[in-house]
Amino acid sequence: MAERTLRGSRLGSVSYETDRNTELAPRREIEYSCPKGHTFTVPMSGEAEPPYSWECRLDGSIGTLTEGHAEQSKATKPQRTHWDMLMERRSIADLEEVLAERLELLRGRKAGRKSA
Repeated sequence: MAERTLRGSRLGSVSYETDRNTELAPRREIEYSCPKGHTFTVPMSGEAEPPYSWECRLDGSIGTLTEGHAEQSKATKPQRTHWDMLMERRSIADLEEVLAERLELLRGRKAGRKSA
């Protein structure tokens, strides 16, 4: 039995695959510069659209592309508030009617407490 022991390795410690006869995806180096004067490159896919900003590896500030165009701000909708959603469902007249009903109900409760 000792002659036929299985040998193995730890999980994830060694890869037995080789890069022979494989074509790697095309890559390119994108250059960024941060406000503190650092210039650094980030490897990216040749097909990827590089982001306008990237965190500097040296000091953590936000670096911008050295070559390229400023990022276009996307038109975003303003955030809908509770009032906006309420106005989609009800009109002002409906809301005044509901308010009057609720006030009448509350006043009735207070009157019931005083007489008891």
